Amino acid sequence: MRNIIFTLLLVTATTLTLSAQTTIPPTKHIEARDSHHSIRPKHSDSNIYGHIIDASTKEHIPYATISIEGTTIGCAADGTGHYNINNIPVGEHNLVISAIGYQTLTMPYTAQLSTSTELNFTLKEATTFVDEVVVSATRNETNRRKTATVVNVASTKLFEGTASSNLSDAMNFQSGLRVETTCGNCGAPQLRINGLEGQYSQILLDSRAIFSSLAGVYGLDLMPVAMVERVEVIRGGGSALFGSNAIGGVVNIITKDPVHNTISLSNTTNIMEDGTPDINTSLGGAFVSDDYKMGAYIFGQVKNRDGYDRNDDSFTDITALRSETVGFRGYYKTSAHSRLNAEYHHIHDFRRGGNNLDKAPHMAELCEQVDHNIDGGSLSFDFFPNLRHRASGYLSAQNIGRTSYFGADMDPNAYGTTRDMTFVGGAQYTFKYKAILPAELTTGFEYNYNSLNDYYIATDRRIDQQTNIYGLFAQNEWKSDKLNALVGFRLDKHNMINKPIFSPRITLRYSPIEDLGLRASYSSGYRAPQAYNEDLHIDALNHTVSVIRLSKELRPEYSHSFNLSADYYYNFGRLQANILLEGFYTILNDVFTLEKMGVENGIIINERRNAEGANIGGFTIETKLGIPSIFDVQLGYTYQQSRYVEPEMWSDELEAQRRMFRSPDHYGYLSSNYYITKNFSASLFGTYTGSMLVQHSAHTTIDGMEIGDSEVTTPSFLDMGFKLSYTFNLTDLIRLEFNGGIKNLFDAYQSDIDMGAGRDSAYIYGPSLPRTYFFGVKLYL
Repeated sequence: MRNIIFTLLLVTATTLTLSAQTTIPPTKHIEARDSHHSIRPKHSDSNIYGHIIDASTKEHIPYATISIEGTTIGCAADGTGHYNINNIPVGEHNLVISAIGYQTLTMPYTAQLSTSTELNFTLKEATTFVDEVVVSATRNETNRRKTATVVNVASTKLFEGTASSNLSDAMNFQSGLRVETTCGNCGAPQLRINGLEGQYSQILLDSRAIFSSLAGVYGLDLMPVAMVERVEVIRGGGSALFGSNAIGGVVNIITKDPVHNTISLSNTTNIMEDGTPDINTSLGGAFVSDDYKMGAYIFGQVKNRDGYDRNDDSFTDITALRSETVGFRGYYKTSAHSRLNAEYHHIHDFRRGGNNLDKAPHMAELCEQVDHNIDGGSLSFDFFPNLRHRASGYLSAQNIGRTSYFGADMDPNAYGTTRDMTFVGGAQYTFKYKAILPAELTTGFEYNYNSLNDYYIATDRRIDQQTNIYGLFAQNEWKSDKLNALVGFRLDKHNMINKPIFSPRITLRYSPIEDLGLRASYSSGYRAPQAYNEDLHIDALNHTVSVIRLSKELRPEYSHSFNLSADYYYNFGRLQANILLEGFYTILNDVFTLEKMGVENGIIINERRNAEGANIGGFTIETKLGIPSIFDVQLGYTYQQSRYVEPEMWSDELEAQRRMFRSPDHYGYLSSNYYITKNFSASLFGTYTGSMLVQHSAHTTIDGMEIGDSEVTTPSFLDMGFKLSYTFNLTDLIRLEFNGGIKNLFDAYQSDIDMGAGRDSAYIYGPSLPRTYFFGVKLYL
């Protein structure tokens, strides 16, 4: 199936690209369209043309974009850096000129009837952290430096510099974030923000909450970077805008949008220290019509990884995996002031751990196997009649079918099936006005539906869960160069909670000088008493399995989050620098915890209950600096403490514990790129994870010894890697890149992994890969 998909994609992409090259003139142009007629307006004969050049080198910048603010009118420069836009509506406009690696430029322009004007633009180089535009802070596009909320961005440059094939690989390189593997058999990853478990974070796809509890089990592992333009991260509560679960933070995955015709084909082959291969192949292509009225980005990725056995006990310690992803994102400009957007993705993900991988699951002494088929998509319509008003409506849906096996000792009944359907629909309206300060009012409504049916034969466990959430949200932001004040709320009615939930949000930004931003924020949130991603996972343990059930008395969990930060930018000549200091404190009331209840019918039962509360607090320091085209460096450090208000007991064999498990007090990251020549670059990257407390459940060793429940303080880990890449210019348009390097250079890996069929599969910590060598090739134009 994957060979067929890639053959079709490659043929289609090549054909369209060759067609584009033969039909598109040297200088592209677009005719403006009237807001009342979606086909063609009366000709104004008001045209602009010119070129865009680099301020330092005076060289032309190919494929820079020029757009008219508040409209769909715009174009991309050609390969020589020249552009042409015809029939612009008569009147005053703002032209926005941008290009990757350059600071965005905004210029006023007055279009006059029957006039052609030459406008040439000069752009200054910028490192990736200057002048970024984000949408997650307010649901509207905003310059990152001027947002009332701190938003971190993981871009394509980060994905490439760290040799990441999916978002699980890449998200470790963001302050306050840590991705860990929580199961040695199936390789389930978990993203923690500011120390909180994965289910406290809201994962969005193009600002829509279609990641259900089931999708969250393997979450970011299912999202290949081939389909991702960038990831925006908000640390701290975001429930006022994005609903429940946005307690620890928000991760907004923005898929790639077509800008100009391009195509890329790449392969990265990873070889672990014992020779285990992990092979990733991806294909992507953007195709835009001559008049820029429509465009589509098509992507696909195939990943194959064999199982890895670290301690030679014939049981995998890293899961065998096969996955295929294919999809597209496209747009159609219905007029100069409206746009229709569509997105679709299909993901097939198969993973298996244990032993006897070549046999049926029930012929293994230990096996965890899951096979996902995911189909999702969205439609949205944006209408902006002028710069003051903007409205949008959206529909998103995702369907997941899963077959599974979680069993030990050749249990023939350990199979299961899961069906999951998520639907999100809503509308949003934004109005800009002036009330003492310029202001922006955003309001809207959203409906979120999820149907989950999970059946596990061995225990006759059934989860039939339907959630309906009706949400209203509103916020008003007063903003100027010196001051931003944002006040907002969300009102949710969840069918599992009797009363509506009111979640307020207050954020302030003050800039005493242009390059310094001081921020303070408060937000509240909640989690409903329902099954979350962790509750759908079954652990193999001590020749049986461990399952989670919900207490009949489980109550909603509520949160209060506080953040303070100082964000400073400074230029030393060409050297651009940014330092961010952020403090955070989260209060959880009626916090969800797990307590081991014992064994029922041979199955270990853990129950989800409420504890009194928990407090999580700490600070993050992040520094970014660079000289464009020479180097850029980002590094961050987080200190935190995560503690229960009252000691909690997870096992009757041990004393109660206030410290939260799997939550280190210290962790950090480094990501850097060095541009040795125009075609030759080097990257150095790494993560540090401090010591933490982890649970080690009762298990049987490989020689038959019974070991009781315990708590283990882990060592710290330093996981470093590097990458070298060189690009050959085969023609003016076609480039070929070769790259290679090493991940986990010092082979920092867990040394006390359990052995045999009686192991505790959840006793896993540290880096997700051993020392791994990789090499890759990428062809693009």
